[in-house]
Amino acid sequence: MPALSIIIPVYNEGKTIHKILEKIRAVHLMADLEKDVVIVNDASKDNTEEAIKNYQTQNPSLSIRYFKNEQNCGKGFSLRKGISEAIGDYVIIQDADLEYDPTEYNILLKPMMDGFADVVYGSRFMGGRPHRILFFWHTIGNKVLTFLSNIGTNFNLSDMETCYKLFRREVIQQIKLKENRFGFEPEVTAKISKIKGIRVYEVGISYYGRTYDEGKKISWMDGFRAIYCIIKYNFFV
Repeated sequence: MPALSIIIPVYNEGKTIHKILEKIRAVHLMADLEKDVVIVNDASKDNTEEAIKNYQTQNPSLSIRYFKNEQNCGKGFSLRKGISEAIGDYVIIQDADLEYDPTEYNILLKPMMDGFADVVYGSRFMGGRPHRILFFWHTIGNKVLTFLSNIGTNFNLSDMETCYKLFRREVIQQIKLKENRFGFEPEVTAKISKIKGIRVYEVGISYYGRTYDEGKKISWMDGFRAIYCIIKYNFFV
């Protein structure tokens, strides 16, 4: 049966991981796609592992494959691990928090399953879906990074930094990724742009952002790393 591999990198998400898994379990995917949930625990220091294993035991109907890094290696490292383990026809990135809504998987899947797209980005800055009002400078930073990325890739994306990226498995597994932290977004975008004939689409999604008190992890230092990655992977690699 065709399947969607859902890659979830986790770090200290013991309080919310069951909530996102429950949302995933409840989603009915278009064309009756099966779900292949791949969780990579980046050496969490809380009860993340216990929460995941408890959920697996209580919900055997949801296919969950669990992996654990022996030491903290970063989100990008965990994504590479998860992508390498994907077995579905399609692969989507899902953060373990509640900022992105799995009920919108079908919005991203539609242009791909209709035969138009090889990669689909879910944009927080287009469409009429709900968005939590949070940090002005984060929004400006995201737009600046997307603008710089577009210069290098010649794409006209509105949200390069979005978590929701959907790939045909054969596309994402052929890309050799290197970034260990939040440089994954500009790196994968740059390398996608270099694939001849690649078809990239963008759809509007909702966004339920978290504050730092609620567990948000990205910092301004990651923004500088993103600029470095945009320059490196677009112009020198």
